[in-house]
Amino acid sequence: MSTMVVTPTRMTRLRTRGVAVVHRAEAIIDLNYVGLVIATIFFALSVTPSLLPRDWLFQGLISGINAALGYGVGCVLEWLFRLWIRPWLRKKLPVPSPPTWVRYAVKSAILFTAGVSAGLMLVQSARWQREITALMGMTGTTTPAYLRTGLLSVAVAAAVVAVYRTVRELILFLARLLNQWVRVPRELAPAAGCLVLVVLAVTTFNGVASRAFFAVANSAFSVRNDRTSPEALQPISPERSGSPASLAKWDTLGFEGRWFVSHGPSASRIQEVTGEPAREPIRAYVGLESGASERKPAELAAAELERTGAFDRKVLVVATTTGTGWVNSMAADAIEYMYGGDTAILASQYSYLPSVLSFLADRGKALTAGKEMFDAVYQHWIARPAQSRPKLLVYGESLGSEGSEAAFDGLADLRSKVDGALWVGPPNSNRLWNQFISRRDPGSPEIAPVYADGLVVRFAADRAALARPSTEWRAPRIAYLQHASDPIIWWSPDLIFSQPDWLSEPRGADVSTQMRWWPFVTFWQVAADLTNAQAVTDGHGHRYGSLVLDGWVAIAAPRDWNAERAERVRAAIEVAEDLERDVK
Repeated sequence: MSTMVVTPTRMTRLRTRGVAVVHRAEAIIDLNYVGLVIATIFFALSVTPSLLPRDWLFQGLISGINAALGYGVGCVLEWLFRLWIRPWLRKKLPVPSPPTWVRYAVKSAILFTAGVSAGLMLVQSARWQREITALMGMTGTTTPAYLRTGLLSVAVAAAVVAVYRTVRELILFLARLLNQWVRVPRELAPAAGCLVLVVLAVTTFNGVASRAFFAVANSAFSVRNDRTSPEALQPISPERSGSPASLAKWDTLGFEGRWFVSHGPSASRIQEVTGEPAREPIRAYVGLESGASERKPAELAAAELERTGAFDRKVLVVATTTGTGWVNSMAADAIEYMYGGDTAILASQYSYLPSVLSFLADRGKALTAGKEMFDAVYQHWIARPAQSRPKLLVYGESLGSEGSEAAFDGLADLRSKVDGALWVGPPNSNRLWNQFISRRDPGSPEIAPVYADGLVVRFAADRAALARPSTEWRAPRIAYLQHASDPIIWWSPDLIFSQPDWLSEPRGADVSTQMRWWPFVTFWQVAADLTNAQAVTDGHGHRYGSLVLDGWVAIAAPRDWNAERAERVRAAIEVAEDLERDVK
């Protein structure tokens, strides 16, 4: 049996070949080790706690983006060092370059340290995630499952860096063209190429690309809008839009509109729950296609209210919807049970897009729709004798709250026109909400502010908070329901560069004490939380559940309202919500 002998010459060839392979791999990957160090730091910060629990998939996406940002920062720092500091050091401290083996040893140490550090942070992050889920009464992740975050983060970061390098090559290509054809000096050509690319990108995105994207999105979501849930049947009661007697036809109401008018408690169901005589509630709705005639949507809505006799009811609610026209069923059901069905609720659709896309593309539509709808209703309402008008209330959730606020110039205008306002989970961009928050009483935290001693406007995360402070709450009352862990409320571009008050003040009970603010990182963390805002239990995130009933009771309780009836109604709307979630 022969044994292969590795001669010194053969060993030298193998070593040379190995070094060549390593050099080739380095040239292809072109890894910046300063960038890798900063990327590791950004990754470690990104897996620290945020507002909501995150599964490995979302965490991997956000951590990959953060790591790519860190890598870019490191590359810039390394470039500045080579450009300014290294030449100065060589003049002051002429030290010879380290041998090749030292450089490779340092690189290997950086790679090893980065990998171990990332792994240890993921193990700790899994513990943090379990703590957050425990605060919200949810089942936490396991450490082995959460380690998948690391692999996904590497893939995402590599993809982002690859896109950047492609853009860089395109800029250099444009620079060469500008130098050859326009005679732009070689030193200025890269900057000119970058400027040309930026102008082209901005022009394209703001023009063709953005229009094309939102046109495709509108087309895609309009398909769903044309669908009808098997559980949504055309109403026959004249008190409902979409009925044979309605001015707004059934097939024009859209998916959410058809669901809204075909559900909700009937007079008999209300009587069964409350034990009191009840009327058939009025639900009026105008879809995007309902105003296809000469009559504008707002005028059609007001005419529909007149047709149904809405102005003769005890309560009239103008509910501004989210983008697709969604109305929180628990909020609608609650007010109908409270007033024994002697109510009318008006809602309308202004977009095919869901709230996130609608906020980006159709935010102006939400504001315009909210104002036009309320103004049309208000003109009919104010024309009635004061003693025969219904109680006029406004309601909005999420983007709907911003549209509802848009109908009023300020607090004085709001109080002069309505008998109460209930706004749930308001986005950080809400104009009136921002005014109240920024002018809150000294010493009150941003997550639970007190405005003007709570005389008119109050903020609450639970039922007990609606009774605080103990001072008089004058009518008409305005209530905001907001959770400390709701990312829709706290997400803002300001998170990129400045620490918000809600992270420097005492935290909410369901927000991790380990959450910290970091430039860029926190912005991306909370942005990722937006996608999970509803993926938690009631009482946390953007899930307000039956707290909307307590909000209605706080601002507009009937005179004969009592705790026993409240609990019967709460049970009824929670059962209905569970059924809707299962079949819708």
